[in-house]
Amino acid sequence: MVYKTDAQIAQEAVMQPIQAIAAKLGLGAEQIQPYGHYKAKVYPPDIYQKPAAQGKLILVTAINPTPAGEGKTTVSIGLGDALQRLGKSAVIALREPSLGPVFGIKGGAAGGGYAQVLPMEDINLHFTGDMHAIGAANNLLAAMIDNHIYQGNELNIDPKRVVWRRAIDMNDRQLRNLISGLGKSTDGVVRPDGFDITVASEVMAVFCLASDLQDLKQRLGNMLVAYTRDGQPIYARDLQAHGAMTVLLKEALQPNLVQTIEGTPAFLHGGPFANIAHGCNSVIATRVASHLGDYVVTEAGFGADLGAEKFCDIKCRLSGLRPDAAVIVATIRALKYNGGVSREDLAHENLEALEKGLPNLLKHIRNMKEVFGLPVVVALNHFVSDTTAELEMVQAVCAEYGVTVALTDVWAKGGAGGEELAQAVLNVLAHDPAQFRYAYADDLKIEEKIRAIARRVYGADNVDFTAEALEDLKTIEQLGFNHLPVCMAKTQYSLSDNPKLLACPENFRITVRGLTVAAGAGFVVALCGAMMRMPGLPKKPAAHSIDVDDSGVIQGLF
Repeated sequence: MVYKTDAQIAQEAVMQPIQAIAAKLGLGAEQIQPYGHYKAKVYPPDIYQKPAAQGKLILVTAINPTPAGEGKTTVSIGLGDALQRLGKSAVIALREPSLGPVFGIKGGAAGGGYAQVLPMEDINLHFTGDMHAIGAANNLLAAMIDNHIYQGNELNIDPKRVVWRRAIDMNDRQLRNLISGLGKSTDGVVRPDGFDITVASEVMAVFCLASDLQDLKQRLGNMLVAYTRDGQPIYARDLQAHGAMTVLLKEALQPNLVQTIEGTPAFLHGGPFANIAHGCNSVIATRVASHLGDYVVTEAGFGADLGAEKFCDIKCRLSGLRPDAAVIVATIRALKYNGGVSREDLAHENLEALEKGLPNLLKHIRNMKEVFGLPVVVALNHFVSDTTAELEMVQAVCAEYGVTVALTDVWAKGGAGGEELAQAVLNVLAHDPAQFRYAYADDLKIEEKIRAIARRVYGADNVDFTAEALEDLKTIEQLGFNHLPVCMAKTQYSLSDNPKLLACPENFRITVRGLTVAAGAGFVVALCGAMMRMPGLPKKPAAHSIDVDDSGVIQGLF
């Protein structure tokens, strides 16, 4: 049997005009701004209001990612299509891809096979320009900081204590740490500098957590950017930068409407990473989806220890949104990888390795059920190499936790391959109401919140803070930010901060080496282990395989 590539499937798909997709949601021509024939910005009159009757919110998460792949985005799209096939009014709400991973290690990020969002190439590249607008707003603020210092420094900013970094939507390790302002005296003030990837910028977090345009402007103004020579904080509003930044983001703030291969409406808006940011699409897009659909399928990045924890503890806490159920995506192959099998041998039955790897899935199930109070369905992405004995082992172990395992084959079959999962989700929504709660209380100090996440969600024995991190904690307390939630910046590959500790490690500690205040976004970032906010390209980046032929057809994006 000859399989088509993801790109071939996407390029052969017949898309509906975006006006037809909008009509499925009850939106008229006056409520959308088309960007070509197949994508649009949406402007419903109640766009910024919290829906009176919110559609059921289904959070799709996963086990810790492995080179074997899990297919979380693909399953999210397939689940939305399956709900539509069952006659339900379903809307999908996802993040926008970043150019860094697209040209780096992952390739495209618009789903796969027959469970994709379209137009795939546009979505993976420049889309509607949101990423560029966010990067421009970030770098406008950086330019205004350095211009203020050069033009006399009325605010007495300490050039060595500028904490605002520039941003670019590309993996580039060379830009992590720089000295800027070299050259003549007219070329600026020499100071330490550096770049973050755009999706790790606080502007991205603000963009995704803002409830409306006014809230966006206020949050931008609240961003902490520097300290004076006598240690006083400087915010973006002190530089009168937030108004112009809001202008750059005004159009981007409207959510983007696209479609799946099967014509299910999908909102793609915002794209923070879950290992170095909060990993969820925008609050505005999720709320709009909740206005317009009875069932909203959304996802949070990487494993449930990162994206799902931040969805619950940050996005829900700051927005008032509440998930009604969680879907945890796993594969037999990925579980065997967690059990010590090499990537080359994953196609062979290995019950012993599967048994060793299953604790990773079970830990995420316990977290979703016991920590966050959500009913859970496991979506087991099916591969032809999966054996009956392996499938039965996963189903039996999950049954002990009262969790249904639904096989999915949405890559090959689209929505039809997700109907078993959709039925299982509808069943838990009908019979197992959520008892949603957070992993920690608001009134705990930042240090205690970090320990709560590390112990309750990761399973760590405790947390170690470096001397620098302890100084950061003192600063946070002095500035009055102990009430904020915490965004853990940690490796996605392990429940620990060591990417080599797979499955469900025990007897480990988390090391926090530094903390930064994202006052505009409304959280504190804790840098754990060796985590960095600017990734690098791999030895063989995906860009090597991406090209366009003489007729304009893009190749290698998947």
